[in-house]
Amino acid sequence: MTNRRIAQGEATRRQLVEVAARLFAAQGYEDTSTEQVLRESGVSRGSLYHHFDSKDRLFEAVVEHVEEGVVAHLMTAAERHRDPVRILRAGCAEWISLVEDPTVRQIILTDAPAVLGWRRWREIDEQYGFGLLKVGVQAVADAGRLALDDVDVVAHVLLGALNEAAMLIAHPETPEPVRRQATKAVDRVIDGFLRSS
Repeated sequence: MTNRRIAQGEATRRQLVEVAARLFAAQGYEDTSTEQVLRESGVSRGSLYHHFDSKDRLFEAVVEHVEEGVVAHLMTAAERHRDPVRILRAGCAEWISLVEDPTVRQIILTDAPAVLGWRRWREIDEQYGFGLLKVGVQAVADAGRLALDDVDVVAHVLLGALNEAAMLIAHPETPEPVRRQATKAVDRVIDGFLRSS
């Protein structure tokens, strides 16, 4: 009986997060009401508040859900390579391409910093995207290919370049050549951190 309740609770939570993610991505945080989430998920208000005590908490769970999807995409892109520099480049290029996904663009880049606050947004990113970026930079360092000793500093500077590239191309009307140039520019930033062979 207990296992069934736990499974039902997890299924309800997952359903709420998936429905909310779709609504937040399509309409934005401000224009999505908890009533819409309840109506579209078929979940009672009591069940919603059992899992999330506010719309903000639901949104935070959605951000983590979307970040998990981003990490899965980045890992798939990285798995095609063995060389740590190529893995790092592939992950960075994949992140830039994911910015074109309306869910990533709206939830991660537009609403998350405003709704969660910059500090909480960064804490979540530390567990997912930025955490993975640091692992990638560390692998380059472990291979003796990093020109600087401080992995954390390199990862932060590279994150800044990636985030600025993402913000630059986050608008749907951004022309394709700008998107390609952003990827090339991030590659040049990576080049700047590498030991000359």
